[in-house]
Amino acid sequence: MTAATPFSLSTPSASSTSSSLFPQIPDSADAVLEGLDPEQREVATALHGPVCVLAGAGTGKTRAITHRIAYGVRAGMLQPGSVLAVTFTARAAGEMRGRLRQLGAGGVQARTFHSAALRQLHYFWPRAVGGEMPRLVERKVQLVAEAAARCRLRLDRNELRDVTGEIEWAKVTQTVPADYPAAVAKSSREAPRDPAEIGQVYGMYEQLKRDRGVIDFEDVLLLTVGILQDRHDIADHVRNQYQHFVVDEYQDVSPLQQRLLDLWLGDRDNLCVVGDASQTIYSFTGATPDHLLNFRTRHPGATVVKLIRDYRSTPQVVHLANGLLSQARGRAAEHRLELVSQRGPGPEPVYTEYADEPAEAEGTARRIRELIDSGVPASEIAVLYRVNAQSEVYEQALADKNVAYQLRGAERFFERPEVREAGIALRGAARAGGNDALLDDAVGLPSQVRAVLGTKGWTAQAPSGSGAVRDRWESLAALVRLAEDFSRVKPTATLGDLVGELDERANAQHAPTVEGVTLASLHAAKGLEWDAVFLVGLTEGMMPITYAKTDEQVEEERRLLYVGVTRARLHLGLSWALARSPGGRAGRRASRFLSGLRPGSAVRGGPGTVPAPGRGGIERGPAVKRRKHGPVLCRVCGRTLTDAGDIKLMRCDGCPSDLDEALYERLRDWRAEQAKTIGQPAYCVFTDKTLMAIAEAVPRGESELSAIAGVGMRKIGKYGADVLALCAGEELAPPAAAGDAAAEGPAEPVAGVAENSLEK
Repeated sequence: MTAATPFSLSTPSASSTSSSLFPQIPDSADAVLEGLDPEQREVATALHGPVCVLAGAGTGKTRAITHRIAYGVRAGMLQPGSVLAVTFTARAAGEMRGRLRQLGAGGVQARTFHSAALRQLHYFWPRAVGGEMPRLVERKVQLVAEAAARCRLRLDRNELRDVTGEIEWAKVTQTVPADYPAAVAKSSREAPRDPAEIGQVYGMYEQLKRDRGVIDFEDVLLLTVGILQDRHDIADHVRNQYQHFVVDEYQDVSPLQQRLLDLWLGDRDNLCVVGDASQTIYSFTGATPDHLLNFRTRHPGATVVKLIRDYRSTPQVVHLANGLLSQARGRAAEHRLELVSQRGPGPEPVYTEYADEPAEAEGTARRIRELIDSGVPASEIAVLYRVNAQSEVYEQALADKNVAYQLRGAERFFERPEVREAGIALRGAARAGGNDALLDDAVGLPSQVRAVLGTKGWTAQAPSGSGAVRDRWESLAALVRLAEDFSRVKPTATLGDLVGELDERANAQHAPTVEGVTLASLHAAKGLEWDAVFLVGLTEGMMPITYAKTDEQVEEERRLLYVGVTRARLHLGLSWALARSPGGRAGRRASRFLSGLRPGSAVRGGPGTVPAPGRGGIERGPAVKRRKHGPVLCRVCGRTLTDAGDIKLMRCDGCPSDLDEALYERLRDWRAEQAKTIGQPAYCVFTDKTLMAIAEAVPRGESELSAIAGVGMRKIGKYGADVLALCAGEELAPPAAAGDAAAEGPAEPVAGVAENSLEK
């Protein structure tokens, strides 16, 4: 590009597309407006001055802003080369360019902030600085590693990723190295290491870049800002080229991106921004909804249009989404949009409570299989979870049902570097057998696995905060849990047996899949949609995530769940498990975000019971029975109980327990014998929570026993005499032989409880 060439961000093909390739191109400006609803039409025709479009999920925001640009171009009010549309991902920018071409506005530029800034930097560098532009370092990890070494700090691969992320956050929030520790404290951010150390590495990293004449991705924005600030002639050049700006996903702009946008604009106000504060889920990268929420303050005369007609989801899904935000707190919640579905009615969201995680995965896979068999394409189904480490059990469950799947935004579980490394270490320890010093003090398979994985970063206590270190720990912890489950099913299993099991799982899941169910984290699902969505693992500690400490962090978790809910067009499933593994202590609670939304629940901490918005019920396993007679009150403090585990114990989790420990142990021993007799897992007799409730209540008769959640008439008929005898301190006769038990017929199926996923 020569100096005489007008500055442009255009690509060669952007303005050369023949309209003959797109017979659907509208034949006039008025035709561009056809098919728009009143609010979308208002956006499309608001071509002058500042415009703020508050667009809820599924309301057609991309349609509105592309038709706005196309209408202005076709009506002769906008020159294609004078418009710059900015978004946040290359995929979104590509989709926008495609839509604009089909509307006859192919010369308009749609780019990411970084793409637009990089082209400007390339063009103006010789004029502003002289010489060639510094080389762009696309991966900064190696340079960060060298900076850490020069600071005499040893960082493993995952710590490097986390520290690199902190440097990126600091740069987009315009924080210099010396100010990093204070900025972390002010933002209540969980730093992966001592902030002073990270600030030191950050400073050395910047010094290394200067010494070597290289720049990184964030420098592209910083340097462009610097040139536009210092060189008014260049700033005028850019402003003469671009007269109109459109910014999509405006709730995700960082302070640095906003500064660049301000410099592009100058003293003009031909700016259209589109966003939804309720979908701000990337604050950890420096994104903030403040610019969207403050837009009308900065531009008092702005045209504000709200898009609330939801064309994506059924009224049932939209009702749940609205209910979720109705409990939100904070500034973003004050500006929430009440969506109105434009679709016909569909099925109610299905809430399912499972006894344990394998049961949840198996139940989800079974429902997916049923949907596929009923005609729903596998590619129109998604399973969404909070962290990537949750994918393994769903990969296995879908593979067991012969359902193809594809992971989005992460490697398959067995392809992750830390899982590969762990597999190699376990295989080596298995080959060494008793000669491995690591295993000298490790008794039992789970202990052996913990000992081996302890050398790879696993610890009994999860690391604080998020990031690569936490992700690695979650993957290793999943392997530890798998070993515990495997050992429970096969008590005599060796380390070699476990390695064989891991190999079988990996081989089964490595089959190439082109068309399949999507497995993705909630963050990776942003901007996508499916006919059927399953939101899984919705327990306290996972949603919201454990390290969400402040009110702001918890509210962002709520918004993340809202994004998940609004991905569904028709079918929506929400599920949680009371225990991690079969037979484990059922001590988990459903996410607080579901309180007041799922049938029969109340807003936790609220003034009273809030009717659930939907008519659909909760499908439950044997751990919790539906109660038909009013609210359940804590027998200690009198509060209304909403959590399934609390209802079973008839007390709040934090209230004092009057558990008879000796009785509880007798009940557990008795349950183990009964389970062995009927050939079923122990929880099929009674769950831990039910035994605990019995040991606290010490019932004296069938009426008192039947008042305990989880003890129905069938259980009383089968086990009531034994339980009451144990409560009375009596000795029991030996249990009936297995053959006698079999003569009674098969055990009653247990809803929501799957066979252990390790059994073939």
